[in-house]
Amino acid sequence: MNILQIGISVFVFIEFLNIMMLYFMPGSKMGNGVGVFNDYHTLNENEDSKEFVGYLINWVAGAKLIFIMIGIVVVIFGNYNTQLYTVVALIISILSFYWRLFPTIKRLDHQEKISSKWYYKTLNYMILSFVIGFFVILIVSII
Repeated sequence: MNILQIGISVFVFIEFLNIMMLYFMPGSKMGNGVGVFNDYHTLNENEDSKEFVGYLINWVAGAKLIFIMIGIVVVIFGNYNTQLYTVVALIISILSFYWRLFPTIKRLDHQEKISSKWYYKTLNYMILSFVIGFFVILIVSII
């Protein structure tokens, strides 16, 4: 197994854990659980919005599932170039977090709509570690 396959596999495993959290423990405050959002509890208790909230959570989990299934296929069947460009694509797609999601989570945190104070900083460090990790993998694989 080369460094690209290892990096993609680690990402697939972490995302798999996040998907399990979303499907089976969406109200959790760990991983991708949405329990950190104060509005989740209010909306989830409201019969008018409960189904919609569940749909959105499952939609996110399903979108993540697409990523990990493609990652698995690339690790098993992809050649070096496919794996290399997959890492580049993962870097770009993970960086998209900073376009819309990061400003929103930061605003929600400052408005005290998140139960864990400074959650946006924790999320920032986690996302940044993915990007840096994939950059390191990319550089090591090219050298």
